[in-house]
Amino acid sequence: MRNLRLALCIVLAFVAAVGGVFVGRALLPKHDAGGAALHDVLHHQLSLDAQQERRIEALETQFAARRRALDLDLRAANARLAEAIAAEHAAGPRVTAAVDRSHMAMGALQKATLEHLFAMRRLLRPDQAARFDAAVVKALTDGRE
Repeated sequence: MRNLRLALCIVLAFVAAVGGVFVGRALLPKHDAGGAALHDVLHHQLSLDAQQERRIEALETQFAARRRALDLDLRAANARLAEAIAAEHAAGPRVTAAVDRSHMAMGALQKATLEHLFAMRRLLRPDQAARFDAAVVKALTDGRE
């Protein structure tokens, strides 16, 4: 019975970590279909003026550096989780702490991504913002509005 509970805890910790990764990826403007579609809307369908283009490009450059750092933090947190699982073989204190650190790293990445999206949105005219909002919703829901 104890081994069953132990195995269940390990599986639950793993599922929680993987689930967090999926949630984090859903919120990120990555090079996947959703992110590419959002990028296409922003740069090719909103008829940005030259000033908007320059300001958005600056935001994207800043965010690329921030995102690289946050991605590294997330990878490090996941590596610590893997080490903790390998060491404890249970949902012990190291695994629990590592899961919490992983969730914090995912949350930081999600928050930074949302801040970036909202910063770009602030540069848009109301008509552009409405189209941008629709593209964000579509990217986050895989097109299932």
